[in-house]
Amino acid sequence: MKPRVGLVWDQPLVFGRFLEECGVTLIPVSPHLLAAPFFRGQYSVLIIPTGFANPAYSQVLPALKASSGRIRRFVENGGTLVVYGAADPLPDRYSWLPFSVVYQYGPGNSRIEIEPGHPLSSIISDYDANHIEYDGFLTSFEGESVGTIDGKTVLLEKTIGKGVVVITSIHEYPSRSFVMSVCMKAGETFF
Repeated sequence: MKPRVGLVWDQPLVFGRFLEECGVTLIPVSPHLLAAPFFRGQYSVLIIPTGFANPAYSQVLPALKASSGRIRRFVENGGTLVVYGAADPLPDRYSWLPFSVVYQYGPGNSRIEIEPGHPLSSIISDYDANHIEYDGFLTSFEGESVGTIDGKTVLLEKTIGKGVVVITSIHEYPSRSFVMSVCMKAGETFF
């Protein structure tokens, strides 16, 4: 059985097609569905794409805030949450997460340093580590910094209960091997 991945967004994305080509079953999750108290999706991984907090790109942020308690339970019960850059300079764009994260918007391209051998290091295995696009930095957070650009964190993970939250401001699709390793590691959990 293919892992089920929930992709939270307002409309279909090319990113969704990429995930399907990686060998997962993609389940689109609209902001209205995410915020609905009766919604009971079951996923290995829930992905929040880049730009989720920028109203010019999506209306996802209000739904994330409305479902913050359910997001916490999803991770605590063994789910994996992968969150990309907010792509918005206003503060508190990650306030819906079950731990503190401060993000500083600022796109660029540079060399990434990733902890060798860390399971998340495969996120860039399809790219040249000397030229990684990013949309900002994680300047203050709870969790483990796994990847940095110019000494500033762009990839982190935080274990909560039986699950994990991965946050990255890398502005590239993850590698295919990363998608499969993250999805196969996680068991399906109700949202």
